[in-house]
Parts: sequence; structure tokens; C-alpha cells
Amino acid sequence: MLVPKTQPAKVDLLILGAGWTSTFLIRLLEKDKISYAATTTTGRDGTYKFKFSEPSPESDSSLDSLHQYAALPPAKTILITFPIKSKAGTRLLVESFIQTHDKDHKPYQWIQLGSTGIWSIEGQETWVTRHSKYNTADARAVAEDALLELGGCVLDLAGLWGGERMVKHWVDRVASTKEMLRSKKSLHMIHGEDVSRAVIAVHNMFKHAEGQRFMLTDLFVYDWWSLILGFCGEIDVGNKNDERAKKQIKWIGELMEESGVRALPRSRDMLGRCYDTREFWTTFGIMPTRARL
Repeated sequence: MLVPKTQPAKVDLLILGAGWTSTFLIRLLEKDKISYAATTTTGRDGTYKFKFSEPSPESDSSLDSLHQYAALPPAKTILITFPIKSKAGTRLLVESFIQTHDKDHKPYQWIQLGSTGIWSIEGQETWVTRHSKYNTADARAVAEDALLELGGCVLDLAGLWGGERMVKHWVDRVASTKEMLRSKKSLHMIHGEDVSRAVIAVHNMFKHAEGQRFMLTDLFVYDWWSLILGFCGEIDVGNKNDERAKKQIKWIGELMEESGVRALPRSRDMLGRCYDTREFWTTFGIMPTRARL
């Protein structure tokens, strides 16, 4: 065991990978007076320098490779925000942290952020819950399963939005042609603030989360056509032109006629995959507060 004589003071929550989500999470942690520390790959802005690497035959397995773990503060909850893509990777991270910290700090509450994309499989049922079939061969799912075996919790997130990340900014990228627009069906989203509220809820009530995988959305099933029709009008007004009226808005009208769609949003059967994520919100006694895009 490599435990340094002096180590930073224990915190309530350690964020491994202070990226986009942490901009919302840190604000709520401070509001709720939950002590925290965070890492970045460079150690910027008062964070701890930490960079995870998947294990490989060429990996450095010497004591030197454990020093970055030993430099981190012990914590009640450890949040992993970056993707891990192997069972061995998950075990390496967890075991390296435990090995470099005093056993008196155990047990740790592990939370991994993932993606609802693991439920995108051929032949999936229309209404998908956390108990539905998922792609067990997906690299991230394999790593998540390994954490569940160790008693951790996985929060698989729908599309992320908030701050500068706005869905209407994606219109030209996701629907630049009529054929691209034709393929757009359901969309599921979650705001960064609600992700953060979910993390804090799991931190506070981990007995409900141990060994569990949850999926997180804002409880809406959005219709891409409905969203794009509304956003394009707003964008044209803001730009003082009718560029999207001639393209995306026109195409939606044509596609509705061709598909026999009488009104938007389309029916659940036409939208295809729909996520039912009520179980997380009811389990932890909270509701999303930043719904509707």
C-alpha cells in the first residue's frame, strides 16, 4: 500500500474530471455546503492534476504510477465524469485509489456518469427503462458493469444541455438536408443543473444507488421535427432573414405530408425509442427543474 504520511483533508465529494458538468455541480455543492475537490488533466484553477489511462501491456505498473492517486484527497463519494472503456480500466481506477488511501476512509461511494446510448440496440422496445436490454458488448457498458459489481452507481445521461450548449445551435448540423431531417425521430435531454442535482441526491442517499444503473432524462420525449420547426422560426427572426424557412421549415411541411403526419409532435409509435426515466426521480424524491428546451 502506498499511503503518503500527509494527504489532503477528506472531502465529501471528489470530482474526477472537472469538465462541463462540474460548472453546474460545483455551484450547487457550494450552495449546499458540501465539501469537494476536483481534478483536471493539467491541474488548472486549483484542481488536482490527474490523468487516467486505460491499462495496457505497456502501462507503467510501478509505484510511480500510483503517485497521482496518492495525491488526491480521500472522499466519501467519488464521481467519475470521463468514460472508461474496459472492465480492467474500472478495476484499475478503483483499486489504485483504495490502495493509496488509508483503509479507515472506506467504504467509498462510486458514481460513474455514462450515456443512454447503450440502450440504442436493434429491436429495442418502444418504451425503454433502465431494466430494458442494452448493448452488453459496448465498451462503456462493460466498464460500467464492472463498477456495479463493485457496488458503485452508474448514471447514464441523455443529451446534455445548458449554458452555451443549446439544442437550437445544432439545427444546421443535424438537419442540413431533407434526408437527414427525415431520419430524426425522438430526442431525450437533461440539463446540467439537473444532472448535478441527481449526483447530489445519490451522494446523500447512496443506499438507494449501490450497485444500480439509472437512466436520466428530463422526463420529456421530444420530437425533432417539432423542435426544429420552432427553432428555425426563432433563428430566422433573430437573423432577419428567411434562410431556414426555405429549407428546414419547408422540408418539415413536405415530410409531414409524405408521412401522413397530421400534427406535431408525432405519435410515440412514429418517434420510435422513448425513454421512461421516472424510476430515478421517484427513488430519490426529486424532479427535474429544467425541462422544456
